[in-house]
Amino acid sequence: MAIKVVAFDAYGTLFDVYSVGARLECLYPGHGASIASAWRDKQIEYTRLISLSDPNGHNGSQFYQSFWELTRLALRYALAKHALPLDADIEQSLMAQYGKLDAFAENQGVLKALKDAGLKTAILSNGSPDMLGQAVSHAGLEPWLDEILSVDVLRQYKTLPVTYEMVTRAFDVPAASVLFVSGNGWDIMGAHWFGFQTCWINRQGLPVETFGPTPHFQGNDLRAVQQALGY
Repeated sequence: MAIKVVAFDAYGTLFDVYSVGARLECLYPGHGASIASAWRDKQIEYTRLISLSDPNGHNGSQFYQSFWELTRLALRYALAKHALPLDADIEQSLMAQYGKLDAFAENQGVLKALKDAGLKTAILSNGSPDMLGQAVSHAGLEPWLDEILSVDVLRQYKTLPVTYEMVTRAFDVPAASVLFVSGNGWDIMGAHWFGFQTCWINRQGLPVETFGPTPHFQGNDLRAVQQALGY
């Protein structure tokens, strides 16, 4: 089936979640990269705990906390894991930077090419609406996106099928006409199981998951989407 919508994950796909590592390194010399990695890992772990603990909540998980708050809690954990101090001012400055993560350089060019080709584009993210809006505005991506979809309205997180369904509902299209793009292998797997075509942006050169479906397409940056679709 022809692709009509290209939906992008945000964090790790359009926005570099490890770009905050430079700031962390200034604050905690010798630990920046390790803290950034622990921060990201714990952030994702918390989203999974929430969804797995109450996957069928009719009004969302009873354990739900916003992605912004989980990001803050994950930061506190990462610093505690490294036995490093975190005062209120440092926490605020790091959270402010997380709201304005670096965007990958090729983003605007790829999104513009897709729009010029007549495709609909969207973000589908675990991110809270405010933090997504801030990141998109900071990167100047608004003109090239038709929708910014946050799972916050569901009070659940990916990879529950209902989260991916947000795209098909927003554009009134079947799953097979959506190309879902993510830099996270677990996200690609969930989207594939839902019925999307998938493109994995493997920026770190990781091996393909040995469990679950193989991505339909993959590459080391967002230009893989253009190559996959022939634009």
